[in-house]
Amino acid sequence: MANHSSASSYSELQEIKKLLWGPYVKEDVFRRWAQGFHCSKDEPTALVQSEGGPCAVLAPVQAFILKSLLSESVGNNWREADADKCNELLVQAACDILTQASENNGGRYVVVHMNNDLRSHTSPNSVLTNGEEPIENPSTELIETSAKRQKLEYEHFHTQLRLLPLERVEEVEAFYFERIETLRETFGVLLLLYSVISTKGVEQIRSEMNDPTEPLIDGTYGYGSQSLINLMLTGRAVGHIWNHDQDVGGLKLRGINCQSEVGFLALLEHLRYCEVGSFLKNPKHPVWVMGSETHLTVLFSLERRLVSPETPSEVARRVFKSFDPEGNNFISAVLLQDVLRALELVSEAEYVEIMTRKLDAENLGIILLNAFMEEFFPEEKQSTPDTFTLFHYNGQPRSCPDGRVVYQEGNAVLLECDMKCVLESNPMLTCLQTKWPNIEVQWLSGVTPSLN
Repeated sequence: MANHSSASSYSELQEIKKLLWGPYVKEDVFRRWAQGFHCSKDEPTALVQSEGGPCAVLAPVQAFILKSLLSESVGNNWREADADKCNELLVQAACDILTQASENNGGRYVVVHMNNDLRSHTSPNSVLTNGEEPIENPSTELIETSAKRQKLEYEHFHTQLRLLPLERVEEVEAFYFERIETLRETFGVLLLLYSVISTKGVEQIRSEMNDPTEPLIDGTYGYGSQSLINLMLTGRAVGHIWNHDQDVGGLKLRGINCQSEVGFLALLEHLRYCEVGSFLKNPKHPVWVMGSETHLTVLFSLERRLVSPETPSEVARRVFKSFDPEGNNFISAVLLQDVLRALELVSEAEYVEIMTRKLDAENLGIILLNAFMEEFFPEEKQSTPDTFTLFHYNGQPRSCPDGRVVYQEGNAVLLECDMKCVLESNPMLTCLQTKWPNIEVQWLSGVTPSLN
């Protein structure tokens, strides 16, 4: 197992600091991020968020916890879990997220921990950034949280960081199980985030970002950037949430390159500020992180058919739309051959000419999506059920009824009509309609859950 030298570890940690926080850190921003992964006393598998900001890590970790939970045979007691089960789900989520980062960087893992985490388990692979011996007792300064000590805490935190290179995910899992406090205690969220960045590699992350000079955490408000959210969700720090890379006016803007394990929905999509591609809208598991302007929450369902594999017609719709970046529901007639070729349908010039004349009878130079679908995929079967149960998670107690962090349950119905009714007063429904345009939900509590 390769050892980092102290000097190279120190320089890597400096690079991670700069990538995450920029040239300097506001004391209150760092303080808001200094929290561990704690579970709600009212919902054993739900994480609680103490302050604004770290939802960019907490919500993806919560989504992966739910992915693991729902992948098991789900009975009526799926919401019940003891402390061991909660630790197991947390470690599994951390390992899933690290594995995605690792796959994008040659399969290596690096766990970032505090030097006192190894006081009972020193090994030759434990790297000290400044050549000192591991200390026997945790420093009291580490848990000092008063504002006047905050700058010292930030600096002290970074002097205590150590890098532990590991070769296999089983070793990562063993490390976290033996030292669950690494995730549970004061700096758990940051230590996992630093581990993801170190595992992925700073240079690799910068190469994927839109603007590598912008820090991943906003210096003023402490929000995580879209690149940080995508890194946690998919292992890639790209800045956009559409499918694949897109060329916009000669600029190559990088997007999501394959179907994700858990998904993402964005409230701002209904205003056309962004476009969520089908790789995030239709993930492998019925779990979606939901983004409002300021916060991340999680939507999930026990209904596996919500994420059944794409039908041929769904694939066709997605491919057609990839040639229609403005979302007009039509393409230029000259692109028909490219669409047919991408779908591996007949694409010889003579056939394309015949189909162009048929689909563009008025010679307008465009092909409508509906006409295309009726011609090539007339027997479109809807794979989604008409009714299903949804659950919503918001980790901030102040955003939950009675201040209790619990999964809010709702009964969803997909209406017959395609009329989309946008209610500015109901951001939850507006966000859900970006995936299911004709959805209605009755929440059992009688209160629509908050996205903020």
